[in-house]
Amino acid sequence: MNRSILPGVIAMAAIVVASNILVQFLLGNWLTYGAFTYPLAFLVTDVMNRVYGVGPARKVVFVGFVVGIICSFIGTQIMGEFGPLVTLRIAIGSGLAFLTAQLLDVAIFNRLREGLWWKAPLASTLIGSSVDTAIFFTIAFSGALTFIEPANDVSWAGEMLPLLGAGPVAPLWVSLGFADWLVKLSLALIALVPFRLIVGRMMARVA
Repeated sequence: MNRSILPGVIAMAAIVVASNILVQFLLGNWLTYGAFTYPLAFLVTDVMNRVYGVGPARKVVFVGFVVGIICSFIGTQIMGEFGPLVTLRIAIGSGLAFLTAQLLDVAIFNRLREGLWWKAPLASTLIGSSVDTAIFFTIAFSGALTFIEPANDVSWAGEMLPLLGAGPVAPLWVSLGFADWLVKLSLALIALVPFRLIVGRMMARVA
């Protein structure tokens, strides 16, 4: 592996590990602390893509994917109050969502890389984050997919409640996913600042 992308590899691995730990801790009714660390993975991917190109960015993504699988496996072996900390559905949803969304992010960023500096990171992160949220929450909690893991009771996630406590009635997992999505969209905008700064410094070193 190219040693120049090692900081990106380390950053991605650290974000994935931290997110897998922090997702166990609730923040209010709709979020976990992991919702605020996981979106940083898109920042790392976009920085690697801008500075080193598509190939290195994909390598960083695959490292994150492997680390995520390892974290999920460890989680399945740790028993919590209601069973394993990570169920099969969560493991599948997490892995598939991460890999699909991150590779989509890489592809979209590359398509838009010649435009205004902010278009590629913003568009790729917004679309990637949306796909990530949809895939993960649907696979992990939708009642329509109970066949994936019949022994895992996710009926609690299907409780019909007002969206985020105030909107139209929807399954609880939809509110959880929507809240997560809103955080990702907010962080996508905020991340433009560190993206600009980090890329500027790294490009200066590469030049």
